[in-house]
Amino acid sequence: MPEAAPGASLRFKRVLLKLSGEVLAGGAGFGVDADRVRLLAEEIAEVARTGVQLGLVIGGGNFFRGVAAAARNMDRVAADNMGMLATIINCLAMQDALEKQGAPTRVMTAIHMHQVAEPYIRRRAIRHLEKGRIVLFGGGTSNPYFSTDSAGSLRALEIQAEVLAKATSVDGVYDKDPKKFPDASKFEEIGYGEVLARNLGVMDASAVAMCRDNKLPIRVFKLTERGNIMRMSMGEPVGTLIH
Repeated sequence: MPEAAPGASLRFKRVLLKLSGEVLAGGAGFGVDADRVRLLAEEIAEVARTGVQLGLVIGGGNFFRGVAAAARNMDRVAADNMGMLATIINCLAMQDALEKQGAPTRVMTAIHMHQVAEPYIRRRAIRHLEKGRIVLFGGGTSNPYFSTDSAGSLRALEIQAEVLAKATSVDGVYDKDPKKFPDASKFEEIGYGEVLARNLGVMDASAVAMCRDNKLPIRVFKLTERGNIMRMSMGEPVGTLIH
């Protein structure tokens, strides 16, 4: 997709983009695939160059998930702490790839580790965005029992993003899993309440409820179709709008 010209008419000025950790692993399913991260960074940098202010929250599932089978016999708090540290690894990998594209970035972490990243401070994060820096929010919420979906909703609200963009492996929200059921029907738009009532599972219920209570729209779209991040940021109706 051609890169939009700087100063082009933008639908969104500030976006919080939520990525799963698994997308960084590519086909390997574990760790960080350098080629996959580079391709993602190219797309994200293109969007940033149009003037869209971007915050990123990346999951840690390519390394460790507190609710996964690997953590079954672990204390939940310890497992969630490991998962939050995994998100910081992913942020550092994405920061490196973005800066190779010439995009200025900052990693801010909810768990303080001054040697590798800035501590998360809301006003400082907003200032970075205003200066055109892509801000990567690592460490989840710093609290166990909260997913990175909830961290994405929280950071989106704190930085006053206009939309929470959830990039997934499918092209929107369906009434059932389209990977298992060929007759699954896609929603172009759907209300927060219906997502929760039908337990559609596109995001954690707490994340959806947080957006509902604060009237923050969620755009769910397919990440693996190149150009979708740009289309979403320009306000095109890709995927499904939850509002």
